[in-house]
Amino acid sequence: MKCTALVLAAALGLGIGAQASADVIDQTATINGTRVEYKVIRPRNFDPAKTYPAVLAFPPGDQSMLMVRVGIDYHYQAEAERRGYLVIEPAAPGGVSFVRGGDKIFPAFIEKILSDYKIEGGKFNASGQSNGGRAAFKIAADYPQYFLSVTGLPGRLENATPAQLDTLAKLCVHNYVGEDDDAWLGESRAQADALKARGAKMTLHVEKGEGHVMSTVAYEGAARLFDQFDAARKGACAE
Repeated sequence: MKCTALVLAAALGLGIGAQASADVIDQTATINGTRVEYKVIRPRNFDPAKTYPAVLAFPPGDQSMLMVRVGIDYHYQAEAERRGYLVIEPAAPGGVSFVRGGDKIFPAFIEKILSDYKIEGGKFNASGQSNGGRAAFKIAADYPQYFLSVTGLPGRLENATPAQLDTLAKLCVHNYVGEDDDAWLGESRAQADALKARGAKMTLHVEKGEGHVMSTVAYEGAARLFDQFDAARKGACAE
C-alpha cells in the first residue's frame, strides 16, 4: 500500500500539516494494554453536553498517524465541520494493521469513545479508504451493534464467511471504486452482488476515470459520503 500513501500525499501537495486547527485534536488511550493514537474532528463550538452524529474512520496505506492526517483532510474535515459531525480516526496500534491483528482494540475502543463523547444513538458510520476500507468492513461485520452504515473508498470484507456477509447485509453498505482500479473493481462487484443477494441495501459506485485514489469523493466530493451518513441516521439507505 506504499503507492496509496504516496498518491494521497501528492494529492495534498505534501501540505498535510497545514490543515490542523482547533477543531482537530490528538488523543491517546490505552486499550487492552495497547497504546492507541487517534484524531477527533469536533464541530465548531463543540459542547460536551450535546449529542452528535459520528463517523468512525480508518486510514489507508500503513494506517499510521501520517495516513490518519491525510484521511482527515482528504475525506472528512470540511463536511464534518459543516454538518456538525464527530469523526474519530485511529492509527493502527503498534503499526499492526486493523485487518492483521490491530483490531484487538475493538470493541473496547468504541466503548471508550462512547464514554468520552455523546454519540447519537450510540452508533457510528464506519468509513475507510483501501486498507482502511478493509478495516471498516471487518469491524462493522464483527460488531454491527455499533454501526448504522459502512462505506469503502474502496473497501471490502476479506475472506468473508456467509455469516459475516449476512451480518453486514443488515447495515447500509456503500462502496466506491475507481473505473480504472483493476485490482479492486472485479472483487468489489462480486461482493456487492453477494450482499445484494442477501437483501442488503448496497450501493456500488464505479467512479469514471478514477483509479485507486479517487478525487470524486474528496474535499467537496465528500458531501456524497455525508449525504449517505445523514440518510442512515434517519433509518434509510441512500443511493
